[in-house]
Amino acid sequence: MLKSETRSVFVKDFTESNDTQKDQRHKADVLIQTRLRPPATGLAYKTEELIIKTLLKMKSAGLEKSTIKSVNARLNYLAKNVDLAKPEGVKLFISNMAHANSYKRQMVNAYNYLCVINSFKWEKPKYRVEHKIPLVPTTKNVSKIISASTKKYATLFTILAETGLEAHELTTVTRRDIDIDTGIISAKGCKGHAPRSFKLKSRTLAMLKEYLHIHTDDKPFPDSRYMSQIWTRTRNKLARKLQDPQLKYIPMRSLRNYSGAQLYHRTKDPIRVMRHLGHKKLETTMHYLSGIHLDEEEEYTCRTASNVKEATELIEAGFTYVTEIDELKLFKKRK
Repeated sequence: MLKSETRSVFVKDFTESNDTQKDQRHKADVLIQTRLRPPATGLAYKTEELIIKTLLKMKSAGLEKSTIKSVNARLNYLAKNVDLAKPEGVKLFISNMAHANSYKRQMVNAYNYLCVINSFKWEKPKYRVEHKIPLVPTTKNVSKIISASTKKYATLFTILAETGLEAHELTTVTRRDIDIDTGIISAKGCKGHAPRSFKLKSRTLAMLKEYLHIHTDDKPFPDSRYMSQIWTRTRNKLARKLQDPQLKYIPMRSLRNYSGAQLYHRTKDPIRVMRHLGHKKLETTMHYLSGIHLDEEEEYTCRTASNVKEATELIEAGFTYVTEIDELKLFKKRK
């Protein structure tokens, strides 16, 4: 069995199996295969055992599957280039990588798991990361990309843009977390975010009902990485079609920034935005809000309503009440 195949088989079983006996048998099989096959990188099989031991300890400690997968990928990358049993060599290799400090810090954190679990002594290097101002896409650009998506992914991206959930948070939502009658969807927090619930707009709820009718699994939402790949593919294709390179710089995660910005535009309440995004510190929310500009020259779409039904529909569509003229209520929404 090839190295990549052995690793993928192990990680899949390691992160998904709930059967203890099967998991134990699989661990034994992996170790046997690791010893028998020739090392493709020239490193001793001990390196393989170090990674396996690290992953298993992380699993038993209850760490998130997404964290375990990312650590596995980073340790594998390091193992191809340096001996993991030599911390000083790993430290030197990471310092010479032609990547930003944020990437180097991720590699250091991944290797630190291995050092702690395998009792390696090393002085963990610290890489200072300069935080960038979050990108807040316009409603126009978000709508373009969602409209260009398939019905399935238009539903998922609409939910992300409306709720501000991380894609991984949506992935963990089960059917039990969705109340179709009230339109409330609940999600566990990830990356330190607090768990929270959202009442979906009527249009979004209608899209979700149709989605759930087709996707009947207990966990109906796809893996977050796959969602991101579809977003990137759709976005890039649309950017080429419209000859608008600006679209290519909008990552799926910016839907979270967009959601927070929309709420702040409506409420001007940072505490409410903090709770909406699941932040535990107001400082984190204020960093998000630093990318929002309340400019008097911003463009708005304006609508009028002459009765309660029309006003309700506009509010559900994200419009904000402004004033009343000639018995007509005026609403606006940021473009």
